[in-house]
Amino acid sequence: MVGVTLTKIIFMLRFILFLTFLRGFPPVFAQTGYTLYATGDTSDFVTTAHQPGLVLAGGGTDNDSAMVWMLRRAAGGDVVVLRASGSDGYNSYFFSELGVPVHSVETIRFDNGIPANNPFVLRKIRNAEVLFFAGGDQHKYYSYWKDTPVEDAINYLINDKKITVGGTSAGMAILGEAYYVPPGSSLTTVQALGNPYHENINILGYGGFVDAPFMKNLITDTHYDQRNRQGRHMTFIARLTNDYDMQTYGVASNEHVAVCVDGNGLAWTYGDDNATDEYAYFLRGNCQPDAGPETCVANTPLTWNRQQAAVQAYKMPGSMQPVHSFDLKDWQTASGGNWGNWYVNQGILLKTANPDGDCDLLSSSVPLLPATEGFRIFPNPAQQTFQIRSERDETVHIALRDAFGRVIWDAGAVATNTNIDVPGTLPQGVYYCLVRQGERKSVLRLVFL
Repeated sequence: MVGVTLTKIIFMLRFILFLTFLRGFPPVFAQTGYTLYATGDTSDFVTTAHQPGLVLAGGGTDNDSAMVWMLRRAAGGDVVVLRASGSDGYNSYFFSELGVPVHSVETIRFDNGIPANNPFVLRKIRNAEVLFFAGGDQHKYYSYWKDTPVEDAINYLINDKKITVGGTSAGMAILGEAYYVPPGSSLTTVQALGNPYHENINILGYGGFVDAPFMKNLITDTHYDQRNRQGRHMTFIARLTNDYDMQTYGVASNEHVAVCVDGNGLAWTYGDDNATDEYAYFLRGNCQPDAGPETCVANTPLTWNRQQAAVQAYKMPGSMQPVHSFDLKDWQTASGGNWGNWYVNQGILLKTANPDGDCDLLSSSVPLLPATEGFRIFPNPAQQTFQIRSERDETVHIALRDAFGRVIWDAGAVATNTNIDVPGTLPQGVYYCLVRQGERKSVLRLVFL
């Protein structure tokens, strides 16, 4: 009789636990390789008018205004937090403390890579209307998720479902197409500038992980001024430029600062008004024809000068309201901050003013021609045609590059002082015309109307 009663009690307890789960208030429970913490109604899926976006938070205390911006884009849907340490700290913060109604908040803590193939975990991730990566150790995210169904689920949310995805500290570190995910000690600025192939730079990856819009050829960094990371970020950009022969970009956030990017590529910086260290940084590798570092080899201090214009950096203050912006589509249109040039001489990071942020395209490996012997464009601005003016009639090779340094029209050999027809498909804007004649080379700015 006692045995029957005990069996009934166990059955009732299991039934109550099952009903509790169905009502959307599941307890914290552990499965193989992961722990799930759930708050709110998780019993069914919801359909919402969610919006795409990115949140790049620099670590430390979360910025409430940025998190409100992110949660509103869920439009009352489900929020999923992924992490590899810690517990449920974001659940009540996202669900009730910020005043933005959401359907549920579920945190999934990965203890190893096994759950990356778990159908239940994958279904939870794909159900999200906002996905957020907590801070911690970005190497765990890389080793647990890269080339797994979790990676596929993340990219599905970004590019197919088109939700807002964010991360802080380690979570921000994996959102660029390029990423620094060290398995051991974190690199310091002194180590990076002194040896751009320092052992602590391992792993500096590129591609094949998180595929987010506006993050192409871009690497992030966090805790920026607080941990003196400007020099190491410059080294990352120099390495990527050198190793992959591409123009490289960077976005960095200080602690308590977040860059929020909408679906059109417009980035807003959130921070506290009038705070002395509430800044985000936007770094653009120079689009010179020969843009890479002059010296980027192992066991030798980095030199990336390029006529004191290796990188254009925009320093933008954060604010409680979205008043300062940066356009990630053209990497030029910005408000509220200041441009400067950053460069490195023998392991020393240096800076100069650059009032308008224009890309200085003059190659340091080719001396400037005196004005009387060089080339110029006429008329400028141009409409249907323009000329390459020269002191004498000669044949030159010209190509137009856009603001990202990409060749968008190679005209081949043309004659100077004669009309050159502009392709009808060329959009209006600012271009850089590379003119070559033998050993002579000039880069001229062309405005096409």
